[in-house]
Amino acid sequence: MIITDSDSSAISEVRQHFFRTFEMKDLGPLWYFLGIEVASSPKVYFLSQAKYANEVIHRAGLINTKLFDTPIELNVKLNITNGVPLDDPTLYRELVSCLVYLTVTRPGLAYAVHVVSQFVFAPRSTHWAALLRILRYLQSTIFQGLLFSSTSFLDLVAYADADADADWAGDVNDHKSISGFYMFLSDSLISWKSKKQTIVARSTAETEYRAMAHATAEIIWLRGLLSDLGVPQSSPTSLYCDNQSAIQIAHNNVFHERTKHIEID
Repeated sequence: MIITDSDSSAISEVRQHFFRTFEMKDLGPLWYFLGIEVASSPKVYFLSQAKYANEVIHRAGLINTKLFDTPIELNVKLNITNGVPLDDPTLYRELVSCLVYLTVTRPGLAYAVHVVSQFVFAPRSTHWAALLRILRYLQSTIFQGLLFSSTSFLDLVAYADADADADWAGDVNDHKSISGFYMFLSDSLISWKSKKQTIVARSTAETEYRAMAHATAEIIWLRGLLSDLGVPQSSPTSLYCDNQSAIQIAHNNVFHERTKHIEID
């Protein structure tokens, strides 16, 4: 059964059922939950973590400091040996944990946070500098968040990419590439991920192809979830990728010697 905001009798029935089943009370319209602020109108919902982000910035002691337009320096290469070890890594680890939670409404931070989170076991001064840059960028964009429209078509669209084209095997620690995807329900972003691949790819095409495979798995799961929620996808889901070699491999399911090792993907 699908219940909309205008179906007041059904909403009241569900609410009363919860009251009878659980020990709970009605707190009114949702506006704040677990650090997430919710603003709504008849046409849109807006989720942000401005208050939580401000608390994180104050914890780091960043008041009236230089701001940045991007969360991470272009083509930055952090490793486990450069810089001086931090005397006390506790604050670094706490701030990284806070930033991970901030990616709930700030998907633009996902890649940068993924980078600094790789060094929580033994952070150094270079990692601390990268972390402060993220926080200064956050300070300049503190009121950004996620906007969900209630009037758009519910068509699922996906975008997949990897860092291979610009910097294949560029990680100086293990030479693995980072892949990611974004999933949109019409113009509303509903799912995203930035994650290091589990293997060292032999080419940029392989890296990009694996990124598409990860995105495809998410698409299949989301299509099933949307169907369970009463929003079945009647047409195929478009998956966009910017690597022509990976696209050609996806179009041709005949795997030859140079691509047979990625057949399972």
